[in-house]
Amino acid sequence: MRRSLLILAVISIGLIFIKTGCKSPSKPETVAQEVMQRVYDEVKTPYKYGLILVPPHDTLKYDCPTVFFHENKWHMTYVVFDGQGYETWLSESEDLLNWDIKGKIMSFNEDTTAWDRNQAAGYNSLQDLEWGGSYELQKFDNKYWLSYFGGNSTGYEKGLLSISMAFTEKSPIESIEWDRLGYPVLSTKDENVRWWENSVMYKSSVIWDKENLTGYPFLMYYNARGDSLQPNRGAERIGIAGSHDMIHWDRFITEPLLNHHKGITGDAVIQKMGDLYVMFYFGAFWPGTEGISAWNRFACSYDLVNWTDWNGAHLIEPTEEFDGRFAHKSFVIKHDGVVYHFYNAVNEKNQRGIAVATSKDMGKSNLEFGESEGMPF
Repeated sequence: MRRSLLILAVISIGLIFIKTGCKSPSKPETVAQEVMQRVYDEVKTPYKYGLILVPPHDTLKYDCPTVFFHENKWHMTYVVFDGQGYETWLSESEDLLNWDIKGKIMSFNEDTTAWDRNQAAGYNSLQDLEWGGSYELQKFDNKYWLSYFGGNSTGYEKGLLSISMAFTEKSPIESIEWDRLGYPVLSTKDENVRWWENSVMYKSSVIWDKENLTGYPFLMYYNARGDSLQPNRGAERIGIAGSHDMIHWDRFITEPLLNHHKGITGDAVIQKMGDLYVMFYFGAFWPGTEGISAWNRFACSYDLVNWTDWNGAHLIEPTEEFDGRFAHKSFVIKHDGVVYHFYNAVNEKNQRGIAVATSKDMGKSNLEFGESEGMPF
């Protein structure tokens, strides 16, 4: 009888961990700062190569790079704002420094009544998580996936923005339209929306956790803004949702994972170094950061839920003419012993493009804002 009760108790505790997203008892909740220092030393990129993708004219803005490897080439999806809203584009490279634009993969919706008519900002999902690994995209249900935030309003991140999923059974490196789920999977209008995400939803990043640390194989990290009766209304924070099928998503944690209480904490991208997970993200307009508008940082975790923030220097911050206003929204990889930190560069004229910094001096880019071969519209 006692043995049966003990087994039931163990099962109950396990279910509590799964339902609440609490850490596994074997995983530490915090990461020591000396470990964080070793991560910083590993990922730092002191050499700014410069711009690698620039718009052909100032009415276009490039944003949010996602870099992956497929069929012996590097590829980057990124979002383009043209005044109407966001679309998602694709480019390719053989050396991570010189990039050729291939075309769109998510355009403005032809259905004028669609919920995502004028906004489709996409981010590739289920990438190999290993630091210095293959950086290839993985299939689930015989599909490649990306998450995106969409909306029906025109303008820069205007109106109701919600998160959904898109997928393709074809190659992820062709400039063809991806299929869309057709409805939001997370919205500020959901009944179970949290206080910190009840205004606007932004970028999401979906990983495949094959250890099932939270009880969900698929985890979505996303940033959102809340404007309820809570203090410091209007801040953006990073939260988490889980899924078993990439379509139905559960909010299994009540509070945000990273919260700096003011300004922006957003655009999480996760990679794995041994038994440690590293979240690259950006911050902007935090208290006590006057003089620097936006920058890239990182946090670490052993269980994908409890995150320890790095307390040292920024990974990237504005230092050059081409990124003098914002240097943020990171995607960091390691290839052939060199770390490449891709990021969004915005100058004082509000020209916006994609830049890269490296751990090894790779020279300087010849690109400048206003100089481009154009886009294949």
